[in-house]
Amino acid sequence: MSPAFSNLPQAPLQSLTLPWLDQAGVEVAVLRLDLVDPLLSGNKWFKLRHHLHEARAAGAPGLISLGGDHSNHLHALAAAGKRFGFATAGLLRGHPRDTPTVRDLQDLGMALHWLGYGGYRARHEPGFWDSWQARYPGWHCIPEGGGGLAGAQGCGLIVEQGRTQLAAVGWDDYDAWWLAAGTGTTLAGIVLAEAGRHPVHGALAVPREHGAPQNVAALAGARGYVLHEACRGGFARIDDELLAFIDETERQTALPLEAVYTGKALMALREQAAAGRFAPGTRLIFLHTGGLQGRRGYL
Repeated sequence: MSPAFSNLPQAPLQSLTLPWLDQAGVEVAVLRLDLVDPLLSGNKWFKLRHHLHEARAAGAPGLISLGGDHSNHLHALAAAGKRFGFATAGLLRGHPRDTPTVRDLQDLGMALHWLGYGGYRARHEPGFWDSWQARYPGWHCIPEGGGGLAGAQGCGLIVEQGRTQLAAVGWDDYDAWWLAAGTGTTLAGIVLAEAGRHPVHGALAVPREHGAPQNVAALAGARGYVLHEACRGGFARIDDELLAFIDETERQTALPLEAVYTGKALMALREQAAAGRFAPGTRLIFLHTGGLQGRRGYL
């Protein structure tokens, strides 16, 4: 029998109507990954699925990964560990802080280790994992954000969820995907699954120097996608214009957004639509990657 984490929940595909989309003649349907699960929300179950299989196959007693004090990834990892029988440990950026996410991690049983900022920057250096593997022998180490090929392969399963629901929005096909990119793992997975059938547009919600372009190229090659600037000055940089856009969109559509990824991605789409990037009649699937628990960090 397949493990419970193999059975990915279905995300609904819903039409999105906004004045600026109507003006550009662009049709958008939102694949609502934010609705798949109250704790393993958004793209996180997809990113973790193959990692969980690898951990189970290796007989790993626990899972260990990295993130910040509002990390959607660590939040989902802690929930997955509790639900599917793995111990969990989180390596956190910075110094101890009391945030809603941190409290959830503790309540879900995750052991927390604060690395400071210099210690966290060392995560890409050779030998970084050695001391942690010695401390947690046999545990499965998961890259930041659930990345790597295993994370991308899991995200490739998102494409089929969109394809099989086109009739629900009155479509027989679509022209492209649009989604936020952080590490680029989800974007790479969709590019791999599309295999050239439809282009994929990634709105870079973090600065390019954080490595998303290189990560996507390493996982998916150099074709099949376009990257757009959307970080608005830095990772998790939130400004009044962005918050006003999110507030207006939520009032018009009742679609919940957060400011680190999905809000920036949809705002970047508005900019590209207004600039005439897409011909009238274009149909886009906008991927809602979840992350709504992180809203507690700024609301």
